[in-house]
Amino acid sequence: MSDQPAAPFDAAYFADPYAFHSRLRDAARVHHFITPDGSPAWVVPRASDVAELFGDARLSLDKANSRTGYAGFSLPPELDANMMNMDGADHQRLRRIVSKSFTARRVEEMAAGIRAVASDLADRLSGEADLVADYAAPLPLAVIGDLLGVPAEDRVAFAGWTSAMFAPAHPRDAANGIVAMQKFLLDLVDSRRSEPGDDLLSALIQARDEQDRMSENELVSLAFLLLLAGVENVGHVIAAGVLTLLEHPSAVADPSDVVEELLRLAVPAHFAIRRFALEDIRIGDVTIPAGDTVLLGMASANRDPSRFPAPDVFDPTRDRQHFTFGHGVHYCLGAPLARLEIRIALDALFTRFPDLRLAVPAADLPWRASFRSHALKALPVVLT
Repeated sequence: MSDQPAAPFDAAYFADPYAFHSRLRDAARVHHFITPDGSPAWVVPRASDVAELFGDARLSLDKANSRTGYAGFSLPPELDANMMNMDGADHQRLRRIVSKSFTARRVEEMAAGIRAVASDLADRLSGEADLVADYAAPLPLAVIGDLLGVPAEDRVAFAGWTSAMFAPAHPRDAANGIVAMQKFLLDLVDSRRSEPGDDLLSALIQARDEQDRMSENELVSLAFLLLLAGVENVGHVIAAGVLTLLEHPSAVADPSDVVEELLRLAVPAHFAIRRFALEDIRIGDVTIPAGDTVLLGMASANRDPSRFPAPDVFDPTRDRQHFTFGHGVHYCLGAPLARLEIRIALDALFTRFPDLRLAVPAADLPWRASFRSHALKALPVVLT
């Protein structure tokens, strides 16, 4: 265990955090350090511990159980009352409300619409392009935007606010982005309440107004969570997936068969959503005190050689479950939709442009400066 800041969080780390995660796994089962936002946290890097702690009832997602003043993004109540801050009955209540929109059958019904979005975006590509800005980011934005009923003209602004949250260029960018998202979502709920549509947000409003199944803050927060998670993570996996397939050309013949391995290797979040110890928790020779913050190392666990032999090797034949969508009661509801979007996006792109290649050396690609996520800022390519 180390009591000093454990991560360098420099350009080398942002470009390739996996060497650092490997050193953490080799050194100890638990590490203590200060995150760049000033929060002390315990990091658990090994797959066996991560798998066990995902289902450990002694860990809570409710920030009320923090004794160290955890602030995170410091979201307002209208955005903070979401499932990622809840345990037990409240979490299950909100999960049941939205889960019917993400069943395998409902998701498969969306496939034609996703293919249309991917085809339209691919049609606009020619010559040289940035596949982050021109393809990977707008695709999930269009899919989730259509699902929730977000006007097309408002979607790009929302994507900019989420980027400011995760990797602010200036100290006030994150706070300004949160304020803008709060106003945008409050206005969107008011608009859908006045003029309901055939979309998920209108259905959620009905569950709130006619069935009293959630509070107003829970309603707005749920819309926020669906937009944030559905856009942010999927876009990054698509971009990283393109890069991975360019580095492994033999897999391009049928990119739909490699989605699970891409999800393992290209997990966008370094860590699962933070948890708080409800009591002292002993891991090896370390005791995590009650109230402290715990970060489960998903990116590290996904490359733990004890679970995945030769973990840095791209091998689509693996059959071990990865941690990218979490585990247990908080397993990602949107996993079926994310898988479908990634599969369709890669298939459409490489079918249209089988000779796609990078416009710059891979070593020169820019990565987001964030300890929270590993994401390409741009992916310049040449299209033929």
